[in-house]
Amino acid sequence: MSESKKVIMLGNEAIARGAYEAGVKVSAAYPGTPSTEISEYLVQYKDDIYCEWSPNEKVATEVAVGASLAGTRAMSCMKHVGFNVAADPAYSVSYMGVNGGLVIVVADDPGLYSSQNEQDTRMVARAAKLPVVEPSNSDEAREFMKTAFELSEQFDRPFVYRTTTRLAHSQGIVELAERREIEDKPYVKDIRRTVMMPGNAKFRHVEIEKRNEELAEAANTHPMNRVEMRDTKIGVITSGIPYQYVREALPEVSVCKLGLVNPLPKKLIEEFAAKVETLYIVEELDPVIEEQVKAWGIQCTGKEIFTVQGEYSANMIRQAVLGEKSEVKAPAEVPGRPPILCPGCPHRSVYHVLSKLKMHVAGDIGCYTLGAVAPLSAVDTTMCMGSSISTLHGMEKAKGREYIRNWVAAIGDSTFLHTGVNSLMNMVYNNASGTVMILDNSTTGMTGHQEHAATGKTLMGEPAYAIDIPGLCRAIGVPNVRVVNAFDIAELEKAVREETAKEQVSVIITKSPCVLLSKERKPLYIAHEDKCKKCGMCMKPGCPAMTKNGDGTIRIDDTMCTGCGLCEKLCKFGAIELVKDGDR
Repeated sequence: MSESKKVIMLGNEAIARGAYEAGVKVSAAYPGTPSTEISEYLVQYKDDIYCEWSPNEKVATEVAVGASLAGTRAMSCMKHVGFNVAADPAYSVSYMGVNGGLVIVVADDPGLYSSQNEQDTRMVARAAKLPVVEPSNSDEAREFMKTAFELSEQFDRPFVYRTTTRLAHSQGIVELAERREIEDKPYVKDIRRTVMMPGNAKFRHVEIEKRNEELAEAANTHPMNRVEMRDTKIGVITSGIPYQYVREALPEVSVCKLGLVNPLPKKLIEEFAAKVETLYIVEELDPVIEEQVKAWGIQCTGKEIFTVQGEYSANMIRQAVLGEKSEVKAPAEVPGRPPILCPGCPHRSVYHVLSKLKMHVAGDIGCYTLGAVAPLSAVDTTMCMGSSISTLHGMEKAKGREYIRNWVAAIGDSTFLHTGVNSLMNMVYNNASGTVMILDNSTTGMTGHQEHAATGKTLMGEPAYAIDIPGLCRAIGVPNVRVVNAFDIAELEKAVREETAKEQVSVIITKSPCVLLSKERKPLYIAHEDKCKKCGMCMKPGCPAMTKNGDGTIRIDDTMCTGCGLCEKLCKFGAIELVKDGDR
């Protein structure tokens, strides 16, 4: 790639490019939408940067901290709920400071496109006393990454780099620059700053408050924060993607555009506020900027007229500030399309069996969460990564063994290695007796088929030891471990009946790869209308390749069928037949 041209890049690609240009040497991440593509783009620079998928965000952040302490520039990447998992090292490394620059990239999800909550990373970062930068377009995404590393080393502070779904997945023009090769900083042993025992932490707390004050002062003149004076009747303080909406909706107003959003540039904001007649603060999600500005005694309007929920838009801002409704016609209504599992997904047969047996399911985060919706309607709970197993355990300890005989915990292979294994250890240690189903589809499916510790391949494309999940379960003391083909519904039903009847912890591993992993031509099934009895059994799992004809007989869409064979197993009348390749 040429180092002296302008190109169009997604925000996530630009973030990766910024890390490359900044001289980053180590990156660790766990995939989570909307942050996943950062690492996938970053690995294109693997000759210069070591990249890995870590088991979870806590581990990823600790890997980055280790690289920083060793003297190199390092980063970790995650989505907003992953920052909760990384909170333990993040709060403590805030006290420790850095050697090489350290940046934690966190992608928020206003609008809940792919997440279980809408939390605001700026709130978490403020609590951890971590500085936060936030770009507004793809080129800033590249440039701010370099700036974050420079400021990290200048002020001895780990930085949080906040992005959002809209920035991550929209495109903009980026001006490429050369990679800057940063000389490694020597490691000097200093336990007062790197060993967080109480006496040292007290000392470091004083130090980081001092550093943050210095950074706040520097923020008043740093080019990431700028004032754009226009008409002074209205002034707006904003940051990130909302800046783009403000410029579109209110092109004539004055704007204080913030790139460094924690700590805030108090002097800059006070001077800007004094120059405008009416001041608005436009920020998605929580009133992070607004609360601080109001605490300084500055009159402004924010969440009184703006929502704390979802994404903003130019039309919404125009209406809130000017009272003008958009004249743009609403688009034609699109028919509702509920989320469904892919044709041939191995999770479908698992949930079909569980529904047939009238089992309750403590669910988890992944493709298999879709088992909660009709027609499968199998999943009862979903909270966070790894929670299914702990939830089941809590139910048993609250209500006893008999209560959970018709319950199982369902968790994917990647999620099991992320945090589920800890919960399973807890069940064994505390003499539980529930049944855990590990739905092993050999990938991190929901975020786009990333490798993990049991797939035998790293993010860098190198072969690796594949964790033996059944062996791991046995090693931590699970007495009953059973591996079943997800599409063998008779054996699967038998396994569920037998394992849930046992008085000890049991694990059923349904082992079938994600149907999208293989590019080979799949076998095809067809339905014989003359043999169809219209019983509807083959329709119960909700495969999108199965449709009804006008007379109630079944038809299989050969453009969608992946040849999993579930429908054939459910048909008792021989109306569904496998077609050999040569017979197509």
